[in-house]
Amino acid sequence: MAIEHDYFGLLESGPDGSIFWSENVELGDQSVTVDLTAPDQEDVSEAALDVAASLIANIEDIDRSARNAMVDELSDRTSEVTEYILQQQASLGDSLEEMLVDISGDTHIDVIRSLQLMSMTILADEHGGSDPFAVLEYALDPDATDDVLLVNLDSQAGVLSVTSAE
Repeated sequence: MAIEHDYFGLLESGPDGSIFWSENVELGDQSVTVDLTAPDQEDVSEAALDVAASLIANIEDIDRSARNAMVDELSDRTSEVTEYILQQQASLGDSLEEMLVDISGDTHIDVIRSLQLMSMTILADEHGGSDPFAVLEYALDPDATDDVLLVNLDSQAGVLSVTSAE
């Protein structure tokens, strides 16, 4: 079986009925891995693929919205964003400054600005549901695959939550 879509082309399902599509897209001067996946192609609608294509096309706006959500979390000292930044400060010490793209004097904001969007995973079978439809993965150090923040989005690209990968 297969699904045909204007943006994704022919999405063929594996022997277990799952679908997977992957591509790198450019965001500024970095490359972001975008994966679209679903465990059963029967659960993937044309509308879900249209929304997924829209998210990819608007990745710059999605990134801005995700970073704004991270900034909103800074007012909560126990938020995962705050904890992530404090952990980065503790583990990197003085070398943190070398990883920042801009130094404004507000380290928390500077860390959020310096995070790299590593990947966007679209869970196409979750369209319209309460579970995340897309997950953005951010890292300060692209080589530290365990030290990431995950921004969970709904089908309308609204931020559901920001969590750490721990």
